[in-house]
Amino acid sequence: MNAIFTRTSIRSFEAKEVEAEKIEKLLQAAMAAPTAKNQQAWEFYVVTNKEILAKLGKVTPYSMPAAHAPAAIVICYNKDNVKVPKMLDIDCAIATENIWLECEELGLGGVMMGVAPFEDRMEALGKVLNLPENISAFTIFALGYPKKKNPQQNRYDEKKVHYIK
Repeated sequence: MNAIFTRTSIRSFEAKEVEAEKIEKLLQAAMAAPTAKNQQAWEFYVVTNKEILAKLGKVTPYSMPAAHAPAAIVICYNKDNVKVPKMLDIDCAIATENIWLECEELGLGGVMMGVAPFEDRMEALGKVLNLPENISAFTIFALGYPKKKNPQQNRYDEKKVHYIK
């Protein structure tokens, strides 16, 4: 559970390539996430091309970290053969959180940049990656070796906990 309590959003990265073995571990972590009715409708696009990363940095008002990252994983979902369509975003969010936690374990850092449910952002990202029609973009996760890491804030607030006995 250490990664849960030390993970922070990293938006600035060292100019160091992320090893293929570490990216594969991140993808394994993502695919270990549960999904509604085990639909596993996710698709992952690993981007290391600098020109494409620069374009990812312009897809949303908040995606600039992707332009300066050594890598990004674009988490998408495949609309074919989906069992529970309303759960696709949740399924992808859980997979993204697993990537984030595994980044922490591997000495990497990253940040999730929201794309879905904003249709214009989803379409723009789809165009950058030339996604097929049956694939919808969910989020961009920029990653790499952190330039700086601040400690995580303790966000526990007992006033937001309600016990029903």
